[in-house]
Formats: sequence, structure tokens, C-alpha cells
Amino acid sequence: MSEEIFDVVNERDEVIDRQPRGEVHRLGLKHRATHVLVYNARGDVFLQKRSMQKDRQPGLWDSSASGHLNSGEDYDACAVRELREEIGLAVARPLERLFKIAACEETDQEFVWVYRCQSDGPFALNAEEIERGGWFAPAEVTRWMAERPQDFAGALLLIWKKWMA
Repeated sequence: MSEEIFDVVNERDEVIDRQPRGEVHRLGLKHRATHVLVYNARGDVFLQKRSMQKDRQPGLWDSSASGHLNSGEDYDACAVRELREEIGLAVARPLERLFKIAACEETDQEFVWVYRCQSDGPFALNAEEIERGGWFAPAEVTRWMAERPQDFAGALLLIWKKWMA
């Protein structure tokens, strides 16, 4: 399988180059990603525990689904694709856009659009991506993050802080 190709972007999130995934991460280049928070009818959020096979932040709790944009892909399409690939959730476009985060250390130099949707599952978790998942009350997530931030991917900590503010 060939390595994924990402768009490299400048500080204004404008495409300036294309590079393989490994080079983008090795060189710390700015690129693009999406995160989706899936809520059920009770208001609980589904979080995934990243597989230990992941090259970035293995074994940490993360958004319901997240991932990099492929070169030429837009944020909305990526969010829909990641839901399908990671948790088997097919949704109608468009998802609810919440906010955008500028590329920074916590996001691994990714510009991130954060989305929200509703589904009660059940989900088909991609074992290559996800060790396990679970539903959590938002207050429980906030408390857990305050007590054990090391359990969470850096981007989710930033997203949650902004989302709960």
C-alpha cells in the first residue's frame, strides 16, 4: 500500500505543497485533519481508544472519529469518510461544524475542523485504528481529563476545553 499524500498548508491554511504522510510528520509541516464528536440521544459522547499500532499517540483516548485530509479532499468530506472508516457510521452530509482550531503543537501541526453528529450506534470499530470505544457523560470526560490528562490525545484535550468553555 502506498503512503498517504497530504496537502501541506501555510499559516493561513492555504495549500502550498503535497508530501507523503511520513515526511509531513517528520518535518512538522502544517497539514489538515478533522475530528467528529458523536453524541447519543442521552447526551453521552462516544470516545475511542486509539490502537497501540497507531504511529501517533497510540493507546490514548480520542474523538469519536478523526483523521487527516487526503490531498485535494475537503474538510466536510474527510469527516464523513472518517466516521465510515473508523466506526462504520454512514451519515448524510453535511455534519454540524462546531469550530476550527489553528495548527499548533497540541494538534501535531494540524488545522482541525471539529464536527458533531448524533447516533446511538451500534458501531463497527476498525481494529487497525481503534482498541475499543465507549459512551461517556460529558461531565465524566471533563473530570477524567482534569485528573488524568495523559490518558488523552493532545488534540482532544484542546478540543474538549474549547467545546466545554
